Amino acid sequence: MRAFKLTPLLGACCLALAMAAHHAPAEAGRSCERKPLDAQSFGLGMQLAERTAQALDASGAQVVFLARAGQDLSKYRLHYSHLGIAYKREDGAWRVVHKLNQCGSARASIYSQGLGDFFLDDLWHYEAAFAVPDPAVQARLLGLVKGPRTQLLQLNEPAYSVVSYAWGQKYQQSNQWAIETLAMAMEPSAATTRARAQAWLQFKGYEPGTITLGPLTRLGGRISSANVAFDDHPNEKRFSDRIETVTADSVFAWLKRSRMAAAPVELSL
Repeated sequence: MRAFKLTPLLGACCLALAMAAHHAPAEAGRSCERKPLDAQSFGLGMQLAERTAQALDASGAQVVFLARAGQDLSKYRLHYSHLGIAYKREDGAWRVVHKLNQCGSARASIYSQGLGDFFLDDLWHYEAAFAVPDPAVQARLLGLVKGPRTQLLQLNEPAYSVVSYAWGQKYQQSNQWAIETLAMAMEPSAATTRARAQAWLQFKGYEPGTITLGPLTRLGGRISSANVAFDDHPNEKRFSDRIETVTADSVFAWLKRSRMAAAPVELSL
């Protein structure tokens, strides 16, 4: 990982972020542990945000799927932990619309943040990836994310589980919201409910990620964390330790396979 130097601009951004971080309502794909925020984490986060903004501008895209590596998921053969929809405003700034879990609870909401907030701190690796949708997909998504907030909330399920079943409606995690919202953007008349959005995703060939979790891991997770639940998974899959959930890696693979987006562009410090 490269050393960083705080420029006056980065220093000012870091100060503003430090003040805001004390009031941060939610986290997703990174730790919820309350701990002092240090200048190095802010500096690296802002460097990654700046590098991402430059790459996004150079891509010519107006809207992309953007992921970060907030947690170490290597034992599950996963790289990126959290996915959002990033779009370019008229003033040239990039915003990320994504679902965030309210720390320590089983609830989540939809937020709009700048790139600096998205890469705030406590990332497992200072790495990002984005996939540029084809022009038709971009046009549909852009109309949705720039429209009334009620559109973004239409398929949001506040009940949250980080390992929610990809084809269930009892819970919804962050990556799941992103692709169900994509379904709504692409087929607004057919995706007015989560079940219909998921039917569209299945029709388009989306395949969820499969995580292998033993019974002790599942039991420990449910007891210790309010935002981890397995009771929405079919018994035949849950008891065979196959947890099918929406992962950022599986979304990138599907977007490329379906030709709805280009291969992801990866960035790191």
